[in-house]
Amino acid sequence: MPANLPPQYYEAEKRFREAKTFPEKVLALEEMMAVTPKHKGTDHLRADLRRRMAKLTQAAEKKAATQRASMVIQKEGAAQVVLLGPPNAGKSQLMGSVTSASPAVAEYPFTTYAPIPGMMEFENIQIQLIDTPPLVPNAIESWLSPTLIRADALLLVVDLGDDPLAQMEDITTQLERLRIGIGINKSEEELGQILHHKKTLIVGNKIDLEEASQNYNDLQEMYQDLIPVVAISARKGTALEELKLKIFQTLNIIRVYTKTPGQKPELDDPIILERGSTLEDAAADVHKDFQAKLKYARLWGSGKHDGIMVKRDHVLQDGDIIELHM
Repeated sequence: MPANLPPQYYEAEKRFREAKTFPEKVLALEEMMAVTPKHKGTDHLRADLRRRMAKLTQAAEKKAATQRASMVIQKEGAAQVVLLGPPNAGKSQLMGSVTSASPAVAEYPFTTYAPIPGMMEFENIQIQLIDTPPLVPNAIESWLSPTLIRADALLLVVDLGDDPLAQMEDITTQLERLRIGIGINKSEEELGQILHHKKTLIVGNKIDLEEASQNYNDLQEMYQDLIPVVAISARKGTALEELKLKIFQTLNIIRVYTKTPGQKPELDDPIILERGSTLEDAAADVHKDFQAKLKYARLWGSGKHDGIMVKRDHVLQDGDIIELHM
């Protein structure tokens, strides 16, 4: 039985052969399927068109997965912190001010197109920061959600010269669509929609602008009881050391140092643990044998006396030095 295909089919078929992008190919295939008559003579043709569409979609999904994988940034240093914010909030300038990264910085928006990592020094450790493209509705990259989920904390950068409360509302709305919460009071129903809660620091940038002080006061009044807030000027370098300390405090981590009996402690290579961790947690981080065979440790730092003996369940403090005994 003849197919009796209309002229529109052959026009769409020509566009499909000439198409160079996935959307162009899909549109042409969809039109071919739409104009193909439905009768026994076109059964095989319509089945072939469906197979071609499925094959095209699978190839596109595979390519997208490869692109997402290429955007994965492996964690380095003591922790990984992701910067988020609206266009022109100053994220890239902040990255350039506190890390070794060299992101593009300009007065126009959208200068960052892909995640950019950089290492920030804080005292004797390094913390990895990741700059991301501006957070805007309907333009969230597929790799952003897993990047945020993997991160140890989020740095929300807002422009103090341009209604930071509205910017925060936009940011939290976008995060909620990704089912990520940042500690803001919500109803039980709203909290039920959140799958990932992240440690968060709000950074009010451009405090050097004339109208910024009042905007920062408004930002503090709204959020300081829920999320820590700090004001800086990335352009002028104002309060950047305070920012580094706030980031460390937001991460809620501690540094613990080890020493061998009769030797000096290794103060340049701390163990990084969550606040509230015990001696047993530290021993496990050093080596599984220490965790299994640990009898006690001698402690310098938070104890009442240097070199005191402590057991597995002793809660460690930032700066403690431990000497493990098996």
